[in-house]
Amino acid sequence: MEFRYLGNSGFKISEITFGNWLTHGSQVENDVATQCVRAALDAGISTFDTADVYANTAAETVLGEALKDERRQSLEIFTKVFGPTGPKGHNDVGLSRKHIMESINGSLTRLQTDYVDLYQAHRYDYETPLEETMQAFADIVRQGKALYIGVSEWTADQIRDGHALAKDLGFQLISNQPQYSMLWRVIEAEVIPTSEELGLSQIVWSPIAQGVLSGKYRPGKPAPEGSRATDSKGGARMIERWMSDEVLSGVQRLKPIAAEAGLTMAQLSIAWVLQNKNVASAIMGASRPEQIAGNVAAAGVKLDEAIMVKIDDVIGSLAERDPAQTKSPASREA
Repeated sequence: MEFRYLGNSGFKISEITFGNWLTHGSQVENDVATQCVRAALDAGISTFDTADVYANTAAETVLGEALKDERRQSLEIFTKVFGPTGPKGHNDVGLSRKHIMESINGSLTRLQTDYVDLYQAHRYDYETPLEETMQAFADIVRQGKALYIGVSEWTADQIRDGHALAKDLGFQLISNQPQYSMLWRVIEAEVIPTSEELGLSQIVWSPIAQGVLSGKYRPGKPAPEGSRATDSKGGARMIERWMSDEVLSGVQRLKPIAAEAGLTMAQLSIAWVLQNKNVASAIMGASRPEQIAGNVAAAGVKLDEAIMVKIDDVIGSLAERDPAQTKSPASREA
């Protein structure tokens, strides 16, 4: 495992982050989830990402239990706030001071820790003044409940505004957590240049495009039984945009490129996002512990320019690049 600095800070995280969205507390039994966390630790992963909204807080509980006997100083634990939790009442969502202050306390209890290394605004809240949100984050940092603050899926303008307020309040935003893969490049035009200017890194999710870039889905063929594309709990909805024959055919053309690089297609996909210098870490999930070791092998891989060009030639117009796709819901009901 290799490690990278997160933003303009002295804080290092593993190039591969273990994330438990769509799995722990919902799709995967708790004992298997714990086995996945153990496999991640054994593979050298020290960074773990979750959110209070995942499985309506259950994912945090599972992660906290799995990590409780580990040396806390050797881990980087991330969580997020925004989405509806608990009974989903009128104050159980968003980035109001009330929701943030109550949410951090709940997250710390479930994660069985006194602090999180990174606390992230899971989305941008159009209904709460940004000043209120950033003041709450500043207070959480001063209370020692979070060491660093980040955001997730914010636009370049939102990052710029948040960064300026954080600086005025005596702390800094050091990260953004966006979707990023060969097929989803909407952060390249605006978010990454702004982040580079202001000193933020990307911690990217879905580098394998929900499994599509692994090559296991074939054009004209039914999705493999038990795969995310067959998951009625949410996985199928997340993956449907890439299930066209056109996209799946393009992905199959990546196979000889992966073979040339000596990588599996999943490893190639993870290594590809890590070639971007503004990416500090790629988030990897797992529903089985044996999935971890193979994907972790993408850490430290250097792809030569010829390979990168071949990938671009294959993917071409199949990739979504519109910066307008980097956005948060327009309202809390969205």
